[in-house]
Amino acid sequence: MNIGSLLPHHARYRPDHLSFVCGGERFTYEAFNAYVNKLANALLACGLVKGNKFATVLPNCTQLMAAYWAAAKTGLVIVPSSTMLNEGGLSTLLKNSDTALVIADAAFAGALDHIRNDLPAIGDDRYVLVNLDGQRTGFRSYDEFVDSANEKNPPDVPIDDHDMYNIMYSSGTTGAPKGIVHTHYVRAMYCTIFAASWRMTPESVALHAGAIVFNGAMLDLMPWMFLGATYILHESFNAEAVIADIEKEKVTHVVMVPAQIIAILNSPAFEPAKLASLEMIHNVGAPLLLEYKHRLNESLPGRFYELYGLTEGFMTVLDKHDAVRKVGSVGIPAPFMEMRILDAEGQECAPGEIGEICGKSPMMMPGYYKRPDLTEKAIIDGWLHTGDLGYVDEEGFLFLVDRIKDMIISGGVNVYPKDIEEVVIRHPDVSEVAVIGVPDEKWGEVPIAAVVLHREAALLPEELIDWTNSRVDAKFQRIRDVVIMESFPRNIAGKMLKREMREAYKRPAV
Repeated sequence: MNIGSLLPHHARYRPDHLSFVCGGERFTYEAFNAYVNKLANALLACGLVKGNKFATVLPNCTQLMAAYWAAAKTGLVIVPSSTMLNEGGLSTLLKNSDTALVIADAAFAGALDHIRNDLPAIGDDRYVLVNLDGQRTGFRSYDEFVDSANEKNPPDVPIDDHDMYNIMYSSGTTGAPKGIVHTHYVRAMYCTIFAASWRMTPESVALHAGAIVFNGAMLDLMPWMFLGATYILHESFNAEAVIADIEKEKVTHVVMVPAQIIAILNSPAFEPAKLASLEMIHNVGAPLLLEYKHRLNESLPGRFYELYGLTEGFMTVLDKHDAVRKVGSVGIPAPFMEMRILDAEGQECAPGEIGEICGKSPMMMPGYYKRPDLTEKAIIDGWLHTGDLGYVDEEGFLFLVDRIKDMIISGGVNVYPKDIEEVVIRHPDVSEVAVIGVPDEKWGEVPIAAVVLHREAALLPEELIDWTNSRVDAKFQRIRDVVIMESFPRNIAGKMLKREMREAYKRPAV
């Protein structure tokens, strides 16, 4: 399966259908195919060949979307990177992924200039900047890069199921980041399985206002291209703009994180009639609070979907027809997927019994990039061990209980406590640290740090917050609060009990 064949297919057979909208730009399939071809041919002209990696450090924009499909056409491997990364995190990611070319927003010119000597694999002519606005940076502009490239389809490249398409990094990290590999086959499964799950058609109109560098965007992005539907990409999230565009463009499908759904429901512009065209309101990234599920199902009935899943490749879907009777559940495995709930001895749990969620899926990653050790721990006998706790009811519907890995999901972004803990523990006054996620109305969860200080230290929480937040690799890793404790709660084996810390935490008054 070669997902690079999809765009030229639609350009040939439905050339005048509206394909892609971003900012003030509107493309038919024929026009978008030509736009993507210029980038694809430019990448090949600078010497990249099938299997080479190129990274993007871009906000939502037409160039970022073109990069996804240019990679698909050429057999190149795209490494989409968050614009929230700081220099250290960006340098680590680019080196770990063996990136040979970078397409970045002009705002990263300074950061790239600082780290370019640490990235010998990237030649000086392989830094391409978008949105330069006439600035002189010493790097090539995107317009200059593609200016002389051909608009015709690039030369055919033999691509099969097992060829790598992208590397999605689990977070911007220090030390050893985890690059999750997806092949053309995996992404083709995203195309077909989710197009069916969301009841999408070639006449569907999807709107996406979250960052498309995160894997959750693939839930509607891949089905859009598979079907030849219409995709509207917002450059940033604004609740009122989303509401207005849903009404104006007759949008049928939206995928959002909880913070976005909450913002829309609380917007003064919210009126159910304005969203009447919607056939799907999809929550992803973290469970939506029950209060908001009830509001959504009452004001816009028969539209709510929820997905539980890992970028590594296992998902369950709560269908809109089950959203009320199974409220609180995250659904059942998607087609072609299997699920087991296993206890500590590896035995399957009975309904209602809590255990680790494990799954099999045609969307499963072949592994973490250059980390066979981590792959062996995650995939055992063909089963992906999620590290999450849950149970199924008598009908097989999954209910989440806790995250074994203590991962924090803030605004739909995965935040790993260990990355932050590695920073906090470097403070000379800190003896022990535990980073936990606590509820937040806007972001779903935010990280806080509980610390035990050295005996004679007199560190103030505000000082440690400032110290830590100036050193983490990405904005989403910034801690909201610090709790100073005499000792951590522990179980009989000496393991600290983060759940007790979360339950005991009292958010400071504003």
